[in-house]
Amino acid sequence: MLRNREIQILLTVMVTISAAAITAAAFISPAALALCVILSLLLVGSCLAFTRWRYQELEKLSVYLREISSGNHSLDVRDNQEGELSILKNDIYKVTLMLSEQRSLLQRDKMQLTDAISDISHQLKTPLTSMTVMADLLSSADLPPVKRMEFTHNIRIQLERIDWLVSSLLKLSKMDAKTIPFKKEPVMVKQLIQKALDPVLIPMDIKEQTVSINGDDNVSFIGDFNWTCEALINILKNGVEHTQEGGAIAISFSENALFTEIVIADSGKGIPKEDLPYIFKRFYKGKHASEGVSASVWQWLIVLSQVRAE
Repeated sequence: MLRNREIQILLTVMVTISAAAITAAAFISPAALALCVILSLLLVGSCLAFTRWRYQELEKLSVYLREISSGNHSLDVRDNQEGELSILKNDIYKVTLMLSEQRSLLQRDKMQLTDAISDISHQLKTPLTSMTVMADLLSSADLPPVKRMEFTHNIRIQLERIDWLVSSLLKLSKMDAKTIPFKKEPVMVKQLIQKALDPVLIPMDIKEQTVSINGDDNVSFIGDFNWTCEALINILKNGVEHTQEGGAIAISFSENALFTEIVIADSGKGIPKEDLPYIFKRFYKGKHASEGVSASVWQWLIVLSQVRAE
C-alpha cells in the first residue's frame, strides 16, 4: 500500500500537520503535548487503516474482474452493500458480461459466415462439375449438332440452377444472421395467396394443373407481406414440381381467436414418412428430392415472421 504515490503524499501531509500540532502543544503544557500526540497517532492510524481497507476492497474487485475475464460470470449478491464500491462491482459485472456476449455474437456470426460459404461451395460443386464436363465435350469438333444443342441446353439449365441456388443461399445467410427486417402490419390472406400464385401460374398451365382457393376474403393476420409471400411461393413451387400433370392444388384459409391458418394441399405423392423428420434440415435429400434448400428458406421465413409451419 505504501508503494502508492497518493498514499505517500497523504502520509507526508498528515505527519507534517501532526508534527506542527505537537510542536505547538509542547509550548503550551505537557498535558497538551501528550493529548496532541495521542490524537495525532489515532488520526494517522485510523486514516491508514481505513485506506488499507479500501485498497483491500479494490483488490477484491481486481480479483473479481480477473475471474470474469477467465469465464466465471457468477455474481455473488450476498456481499452487495450500499456504497460506491458495490455500485462499481455491479457496473464492472454488467460491462464485462456485455463484452462477453458481444464476443459470443461475433463468434457466432463468424461461424455462420463459415457455414454460409461452405453451403454455397457444397451446392455449387455438382452443377459446376457437370458444366465443366459438358464444356469439354462441346469443344470437340466431331460432336454432332444434336448433341451440341443438347449440351448447350443442359448448360443453360445448370446456370439457372446455380442462379437459384445462390439466391436461396444468400437469403438463408441473411436469415441466419438475422439481418432481414420484418414488418408487422395487417396482411390480407386472399391478396397474399393471389400474389404468391402469380409466379407459378405458367408452370401450372404447362402441366395442366388446377388450383382452388377457399376462404373468407376478410381473413387477415399481422406479419410481413413480402416475406410471407416469398415463403408461400417456395411451398407452391414445390407443390407444382411434385404434382403430376393434370393434378390439383387446393388452398384454404381461416382464422379463429388464436391464429390464422393457411392450408396448401396437392394431389401429388406427398412426402415419405421417413423423410418427414428431416424436411427442414438443410441439404437433406430424400429418395426423390433435389437440393434441400427450399424448405430451409421458407421454414426460416415463416419462423422469422412469427408463423408456425406444420
